[in-house]
Amino acid sequence: MEGHDVGNELLRSVTHPDSAEEPGSPALACEHYGSPQQEVTATMRRNDSYLPVPGEEKSLDVDFVNTKDGSDESIPMKNRYADDGSPLYPRQGPYFSDGQRRVDYVLTYQIQKPNSIRRQSSRFGDNNFIQRFCHSLNVRSRRADAHPKEDPEIAAQDQRTDYHEDDKRFRREEFEENILETGLELERDERTNIPGIGFMKIHAPWNVLCREAEFMKLKMPTKKNYEVKHGSNLVEKVRLFIHKVTAPLHPKVDTSRQQSVKFLSHPFSREKQHLFDLSDRDKFFDSKTRSSIVYEVLKRTRCTRAKYSMAYRSRSFKDSTADGSVNRGITSLLANGVYTSAYPLHDGDIEGVNAEPNDRKLLYEQWASYSYFYKYQPIGLIRKYFGEKVGLYFAWLGVYTQMLIPAAIVGVIVFLYGCATVDDNIPSMEICDPRHNITMCPLCDRACSYWKLVTACGTARASHLFDNPATVFFSIFMALWAVLFMEHWKRRQMRLNYIWDLTGFGEEEEEEHKDHNRAEYEFRVMRKTIRKEHPTPKREESEKGKEKGKEKLTCTDRLPAYLTTLVTMVFMILVTFAIVFGVILYRISIKAALHMSTYSARSNIRATVKGTAAIINLVVIIILDEVYAAIARWLTTLEVPKTDKSFEDRLIFKTFILKFVNAFTPIVYLAFFRGRLVGRPGNYLYVIGSYRMEECAHAGCLMELCIQLCITMLGKQLIQNNLFEIGIPKLKKLLRRKRSDLDSKQEEELNRSLHRHEKDHILGPFVGLSPEYMEMIIQFGMVTLFVASFPLAPLFALLNNIIEIRLDAKKFVMELRRPIAAKAKDIGIWYNLLRGLSKVAVIVNAFVISFTSDFIPRLVYQYMFSVDGTMHGFINHTLSYFNVSDFQPGTDPLQPMHLGYRVEICRYKDYREPPWANTPYELSKEFWVVLAARLAFVVGFQNVVMLMSDFVDWLIPDIPKDISLQIHKEKILMVELFMKEEQGKRQAARDNHNQDNCNSPSSANQSPPRPRSRPVSHANCC
Repeated sequence: MEGHDVGNELLRSVTHPDSAEEPGSPALACEHYGSPQQEVTATMRRNDSYLPVPGEEKSLDVDFVNTKDGSDESIPMKNRYADDGSPLYPRQGPYFSDGQRRVDYVLTYQIQKPNSIRRQSSRFGDNNFIQRFCHSLNVRSRRADAHPKEDPEIAAQDQRTDYHEDDKRFRREEFEENILETGLELERDERTNIPGIGFMKIHAPWNVLCREAEFMKLKMPTKKNYEVKHGSNLVEKVRLFIHKVTAPLHPKVDTSRQQSVKFLSHPFSREKQHLFDLSDRDKFFDSKTRSSIVYEVLKRTRCTRAKYSMAYRSRSFKDSTADGSVNRGITSLLANGVYTSAYPLHDGDIEGVNAEPNDRKLLYEQWASYSYFYKYQPIGLIRKYFGEKVGLYFAWLGVYTQMLIPAAIVGVIVFLYGCATVDDNIPSMEICDPRHNITMCPLCDRACSYWKLVTACGTARASHLFDNPATVFFSIFMALWAVLFMEHWKRRQMRLNYIWDLTGFGEEEEEEHKDHNRAEYEFRVMRKTIRKEHPTPKREESEKGKEKGKEKLTCTDRLPAYLTTLVTMVFMILVTFAIVFGVILYRISIKAALHMSTYSARSNIRATVKGTAAIINLVVIIILDEVYAAIARWLTTLEVPKTDKSFEDRLIFKTFILKFVNAFTPIVYLAFFRGRLVGRPGNYLYVIGSYRMEECAHAGCLMELCIQLCITMLGKQLIQNNLFEIGIPKLKKLLRRKRSDLDSKQEEELNRSLHRHEKDHILGPFVGLSPEYMEMIIQFGMVTLFVASFPLAPLFALLNNIIEIRLDAKKFVMELRRPIAAKAKDIGIWYNLLRGLSKVAVIVNAFVISFTSDFIPRLVYQYMFSVDGTMHGFINHTLSYFNVSDFQPGTDPLQPMHLGYRVEICRYKDYREPPWANTPYELSKEFWVVLAARLAFVVGFQNVVMLMSDFVDWLIPDIPKDISLQIHKEKILMVELFMKEEQGKRQAARDNHNQDNCNSPSSANQSPPRPRSRPVSHANCC
């Protein structure tokens, strides 16, 4: 096929000068499927050849079609612009140029113009704002990290091949011809306000929508409805009472819809159109459904001409693509740069006096506003506009935030209990009592000297706020809370499945809705096929008889990628450990340096070291989060997963492992390892020369663990949420405005002149829900895993999520392109991660209470070693003795007279024998008693809480009773509906048969065969 350009002649409506057809009627994409006109048009497309349109003619927006027979007769195309350049149809909504047909999907591509035209100025002559603006947006789109399922052009970013522009144009032409053959209607728009970008607008007529809806088995509401009756049990009455009380908190959407009536849904069928309400065809398929139908068609439409495939020209490659096994669908074309982006359009504008009412504007007013933070989310409208997958995410986020309210209240009560009882805590009172003249051993070698235990009074009192008997109760409560949250979400999810008609969305439907093979996978299969097809006679003989297109990637093919993934993951985890170890060395060295400084700087040494180390950990965590996300995507791309579902699951698993290790390694070290491998005075454990391992404060490491958790949670939420998601987009917008010469009025005028598809192109691409889920999963881990050390974690999470919901809403409605609606009946792998974290949280909190806090040592002392059964004497019981003459050479303090007297015996926190015992400095029997009690508590706590959790899980059914009854009722009503339909058909057939017998000329002479049980009477025949 010779070089050609479809241009606008193939894609816009054709109007012959001599034809009687109305100017606005389409000719290439007929409204009636299978009509003779469409067949003739399709034949014309297949037989015609197209020549490039010169640049001078392109600028006139008049197109011509030249036929193969060399005829000079041309057919002028419909002109969208008047002589003065103004559009004939000024409507700027999501419609074709005729203002009637709706734009259901948009493809964009690069326009290559001649140099003479390229040097001309744009519509805004003196201003190059649009060019810079669009260039920055294109760079942002190319750098976007997303999943191809959610926004198909993101699949292009991993392996994009450099194509010659002619190849891209040829493949676009073939693809667009194939699209037209499916019945879709196209319109090209290259006279846009965005230089260098062409738009291909796609419209799905009614017949295509019906055909594809039947093929996809889309459930649509029928005419039959029934009354939804609520249950009469106590739970349902309580739920209805709460619903009535909280009625003012519900958003003002869907006010006209009767909540007590539900329409039966059934998979759409053209043969059973009488079951559906087709009185308004424009609203039967909403914009979300229309765009998803077009996307399915684009995925199936193949571009199989081997001449233009992936820059290979060999015969073997032609053979490998001749059957269409490669280069199928829009994803492959996006991956190869044939099209630059593909997206459905938003419904309309959200701001301005002239903005027409639409779902997007309603979402902006009732959902994406911080002033509505106290209201429920319009989940039904979110699902209607964005699809089930996005709707389930926001429904889950709403349930999670709602469940955080009781957890935050109980956490605050536990914290207030600690504040109220701090003055009655005997251990902290003993530490703060100056009459207890307890001299402690140095905290570091040489630079540190002896110190008084009374100086740790503030730390001891602060530790009691988080280390008190109420924290044990709170740990048990949070374990049960996690189970209740999971059960509540399962019931809420089942209720949404019933409302959204997803109860029958099973494995067969999921299999049908799976994406085609990913473009990268097909590209690798193609390369493997090429390597096997050597042009030797023996090779050709051996390959004969083998079925084409059956090649696939095996584990052997992926083995290098798997080994790379394993080595890289282990290396990244070791990097995280090394960074944590570096922070440990920072704390040790800074502490020694501050001790050698002046006395005025020594007063807050511990607070300074703790705070700065926690901030360093936070900065490292935020930086590594971004690095690990990119590495996880790169590793997943190396493995070349076959489908988008497999790609998503592998990416989520790798990202979760790396981010979980990154976020929780410093916390795990503080909780379980710091102060455990220290040694004792005279025999300390050293790392890297003279650096001594860190010790905990006398009140334990729980306070430092609390500080680390607090700074990490607040820092990640404030920086990653507010700075990254709010500040950076606003900063980019400010910089773009500063670079351009347009003031606010000119920019507003420019925005007003843009069409809907141009405005949406300026928006950012949808990057999927994985980042949003991952952020909440890490937060859920911090709320549940170490809640025994930080009871205020649920409160901070609640405050963050209240802002997060509105922030995500504003981002989805205003800043991102509309995602492709995807069906889903659950949240997928994220539920398994949540369930796993809730199980691990029980074990982690048991170890935190046993080994990090002093809860178990206090109980052991009070009931086994205390003389009067109280906590008096507990501090002295936990301190061991050390003779300063037993210091190793070169480790004793440089200033032994720092306290004003010579110290002979100092104390340190441990259970060891005194220097005058038979076995000096060996572990005492108290140590083994406390260790046994700690292990017994871990086993008992874990089993009791797990048993209680399983009991709650068993007690609460996954499916609400009223929902199960309604589902059963729907099945019965559907069976009755079809039974009535069959009876009607049989009755109509019987009547027609009787009428035929009455009208038959031979009926008077020859009687028809009659059944024995019911003879047919002809008395009423005319």
